[in-house]
Amino acid sequence: MTKHPRKRRPPRVALALLLLAVLAAVFIRWDNTALQVTHSDAAFAGLPEGFDGCRIVVLGDLHTAYFGEDNRDLLDAVRAESPDYIFFVGDLLDALHDVPADYAAAAAGGLSAIAPTYYVTGNHEWAIGGVPELKETLTAHGVTVLSNRFVALERGGGTVVLAGIDDPNGYADQKTPEEVAAEVYAACGDPFWILLAHRNNYFPEHYSLLGADLVVSGHGHGGLVRLPFTDGLISVERTLFPSYTAGLYEENGSTLFVTRGLGNTGSTFRLFNRPEVAVVTLHRG
Repeated sequence: MTKHPRKRRPPRVALALLLLAVLAAVFIRWDNTALQVTHSDAAFAGLPEGFDGCRIVVLGDLHTAYFGEDNRDLLDAVRAESPDYIFFVGDLLDALHDVPADYAAAAAGGLSAIAPTYYVTGNHEWAIGGVPELKETLTAHGVTVLSNRFVALERGGGTVVLAGIDDPNGYADQKTPEEVAAEVYAACGDPFWILLAHRNNYFPEHYSLLGADLVVSGHGHGGLVRLPFTDGLISVERTLFPSYTAGLYEENGSTLFVTRGLGNTGSTFRLFNRPEVAVVTLHRG
């Protein structure tokens, strides 16, 4: 009688490792695609009374990503927050991803249909090129592009000045942030004003010195990997343990809000750092 060799069963350790690998892959995908809505409150003694309770959705660093078909999930999440304004702080597009021909127009039209939307460039738009054409597209679809200039926002009888600067990757002869700030003061006296500026890491030694009451930025991607007791593990400039990557900060009498952003660039990914739809509510007092 011929004996057949017994079939070897896979070791339990190998099965456990395979299961962990599958679970880790599922978690990382969810962690990079599941939107998270966060809420922050910022109080200012000089805020005009009409802006008390003003809700602002801050978006940034979309990097040509999609959340749902035609970004429907993203638009639904923004709409559900009933914002007074939407601030998009750069890197709508990504230099390392293919950009569909109608991507910017669709995003601009969808957001501006929800609330007045204001946009400044990030470093990736300039790396791709064609920024003048991009600005024309966004403007044609209802977005106000702030290229080293400012506008007045009015709410409840109060006025706030909103300024925006192009990313330093832009034209070499563009207005400096200091020149934009000087124009704000020359035209408006000493107003409550907000500055949209893409790069979070320019805040402590540069943007915080301009006199803006609130600076709104992105670029930091939340430090890519969020760990307890840190402000992120690695910056987009590949330095360890960066700061000013998510939430509210104060420096030199100015307040900064940084969104963790939405997308990824190139081969980077997020960990414990989901794509963020940030809601900032302004308070007087």
